[in-house]
Amino acid sequence: MIDRPQPDEYVSFHNTYISKVPGGDVLKLLGELKESTYELFSNMSEERANYAYDQDKWTLKQVLGHVIDTERTFAYRLLYFSRNFIELPGFDQDIYVNNANFNSRTIQSLASEFRATRESNLYLITALTDEQLNKKGVASSNKVSVRALVYIIAGHELHHLKIIKERYF
Repeated sequence: MIDRPQPDEYVSFHNTYISKVPGGDVLKLLGELKESTYELFSNMSEERANYAYDQDKWTLKQVLGHVIDTERTFAYRLLYFSRNFIELPGFDQDIYVNNANFNSRTIQSLASEFRATRESNLYLITALTDEQLNKKGVASSNKVSVRALVYIIAGHELHHLKIIKERYF
């Protein structure tokens, strides 16, 4: 079980995500989300997946692509910091989404990629020692612990699932 990070392990902005993670085992939550998010998107029609709730908003395919890209970015950060490296550049979500081809892919392809990405990251996270989980690094000019990044991955997904429920359905 990975303990909830303390406020000195991340910047206040990350509380947007960490606060969404309920008490309990974050690894179990990540496993449950792997399946439920996969089911949500893999059962979605292409028409629904290409829907954006406003002119300048992302389609559901782009939202899922963004969740995948962000998880990969945060997982790389936790890998990097756990291996004693300490600083990485920032990540601009809009540049990533605008330079991806999410809308030209099938929703099933994206759902499967999400599931595979999460599965891989669960192997990475469960192999970390307590010492590695407590290591810190700097990303986007902000200090963050490896443990906090695990919670940020879960909270970021929960954040977008809430937006999907409220604005897309």
